[in-house]
Amino acid sequence: MTDADRGTRRRLGAVVLAVLVSQVLLYPGVPDLVVALGAPAGIDAGMWFLVAEFGAFVAFAVVWGAASDALGRRLPLVVVGALGGAASYVALAALPELGLGFEAVLVVRVVGGALTIGAFSLAITSLMDLRGGNGRNMGTAGLAIGLGAAVGSVVGGALADLNTFYPVYAGAAVLTAAAAVATTVDDRAVAADRSESDRGVGSREASGEAAVGFRDVLDRARTTPGLLVPLAFGFVDRLTAGFFALVGVYYFQDPTTFGLSAAGAGATLALFFVPFALLQAPFGSLSDRIGRFLPVVAGSLAYGVVTIGVGVAPIYPVAAGLMVLVGVCGALMAPATMALVTDLVDPEARGAAMGLFNVFGSLGFLTGFLVGGSTTDLFGYTPAFLAVGGLELAIALALFPAVKSIAPGEGIGGLYEADRSVSE
Repeated sequence: MTDADRGTRRRLGAVVLAVLVSQVLLYPGVPDLVVALGAPAGIDAGMWFLVAEFGAFVAFAVVWGAASDALGRRLPLVVVGALGGAASYVALAALPELGLGFEAVLVVRVVGGALTIGAFSLAITSLMDLRGGNGRNMGTAGLAIGLGAAVGSVVGGALADLNTFYPVYAGAAVLTAAAAVATTVDDRAVAADRSESDRGVGSREASGEAAVGFRDVLDRARTTPGLLVPLAFGFVDRLTAGFFALVGVYYFQDPTTFGLSAAGAGATLALFFVPFALLQAPFGSLSDRIGRFLPVVAGSLAYGVVTIGVGVAPIYPVAAGLMVLVGVCGALMAPATMALVTDLVDPEARGAAMGLFNVFGSLGFLTGFLVGGSTTDLFGYTPAFLAVGGLELAIALALFPAVKSIAPGEGIGGLYEADRSVSE
């Protein structure tokens, strides 16, 4: 891998980080922001504020991917998506002056989400196109996502305490910077890497057949039940993360619980995001050595327990310590769950399989907003934490035999071992 390739990887990672920062900047201040935008106080408005954007993420990620494939270039679309997302943030801040209601706010959030996901998704896809190893390239994406969430939560909380709209303006500035960085990436060089990678695949692409797509993987999921296991875990894991992104913010700021400021809530979210980001690489390597079973099942069981613990913690220091453990448990199971997808699917289908995994994950995140917000609104914080943590426990126990059968825990597992011997 050349120095130019490494520089391209760093710049694409910076784009991914910037998009995550811009998104999470708003989270700690959502309770006050939705009120300033014309909504009634309460978690219901905050839920729809987040759902509007993330629903657009789910709906338009594939559209941007198809557009980039048809165009044969990705970086110009990254720039368009980032600048469009920045413009949507500026429009959001201007809405109160125009006297428009909260319905207009949700429309702007949908449009902004549809644009921003283009920058995010295609920056990650461009990383996949690079030479130098998918593991290293996706490691860059994972680190950028985790650190972006951590930085956004801390900075966003501090800005929200100064002014309700400062995180919105900061989000626009960060997305503009992301677009500027994307313009420095040599799109033709990335495309050349992609073409070289395609030529190197000794599979259907090399023989002139159509590339494996989502329909192929859906068919494989129906005929290979084992693939449904990591998809199910990915859905529930992301559901829990979406729950914390919404309910956690309200929970830590509510005067009846801990009464933190926006900055305090943002820093508390970072207690989860930082270990979650920094420990994924070493825990992923651990799962290669000891197998996927313990990280996936034991990690999920522990994750469910500590999630419930956060919701019943009597004092803030206990809740804060448990948030750190939530991040540690999440970092233990997340890379092992994704690795299960790689273990179970043939090399030529892995890109589409990981795309399907991310679709399940995005739907889980969206469901986390809806389930968390609705349950909290109807029953309160403690039942909501019990429900979400209990769901994580339930899936770990229900799928225990299935995980045992496909990931027995001997070394890196028979499927992965066989695949490695073939590749060698």
